[in-house]
This record gives sequence, C-alpha cells and structure tokens, in this order.
Amino acid sequence: MELNSIKPADGAKHYKRRVGRGIGSGLGKTAGRGHKGQKSRAGGYHKVGFEGGQMPMQRRLPKRGFKSALLKFNAEVTLSALNQLEATDIDVLVLKQAGLIGELAKVVKVIKTGNVTKAFNLNGVGATAAAKAAIEAAGGSVA
Repeated sequence: MELNSIKPADGAKHYKRRVGRGIGSGLGKTAGRGHKGQKSRAGGYHKVGFEGGQMPMQRRLPKRGFKSALLKFNAEVTLSALNQLEATDIDVLVLKQAGLIGELAKVVKVIKTGNVTKAFNLNGVGATAAAKAAIEAAGGSVA
C-alpha cells in the first residue's frame, strides 16, 4: 500500500450539492427550498421550541417542583446491603470501596430495609431510628 493509492471506502464520500445553478441541474430557481415562507429565506429560521408564534409548550405548562443540587452528595444504604459486607467497622470510605455508595457521597444514612445479623459499628454514618434500633439489637453501635 502506498500513500497515493489510499482511497476512502465506497459511499463514504459524496459531492456537495450545488444549488441555484440553473434549470438543467434540477436544483435551480428555488434551490430545493420550495416557494415562499420563513424556511425559503436567507437567514430565516426559528429557535428550538418555537411554535409559529403560538404560546410554546414550555410556557403553557406550569413550573413545578425543585431538585436540590446538594442531593448528589447524599446517599442511602440499606441494612440488607450492610449485611453483605465483610467488615464490621463501617465508615464512609468502607462503603465507597464496597461500591454501595457513589464517589461523590459525603452524607450517608442507613435505612431499615431488610434485617441485620452481624454486630456493626458505624462511624460517621447516620441511621434512621428504626435502623439504629435494629443495629443495636444485633449488638452493634451507631456513633
């Protein structure tokens, strides 16, 4: 293979359509733009969501709800997920390494879903009242 013999694959390249170059080209006169109207004019187009002057959908519908930007730093862990861990001393770093919470998580809380059989010691990890009771009943502690 030589540099001067390299060609693109068949169908990979195509010629640019030259419009407005006379009747014989098949793309003369209106140059494929049809007759009149906003889309036939030079520079004539609309912004995204424009509905021809009608009140657009995003303005017709009510504003609703709020999503805090801080939510990405919060995480929840269930008791059944804790039960699958080998370690008994649990902190945020252990949970991140186990893949139970995301890398961005800073505030972690244990919720009571499932049950716990081992005695876990939680450090720097919160727990709901019911989860705390379940952990302490199994012989663990929440700090």
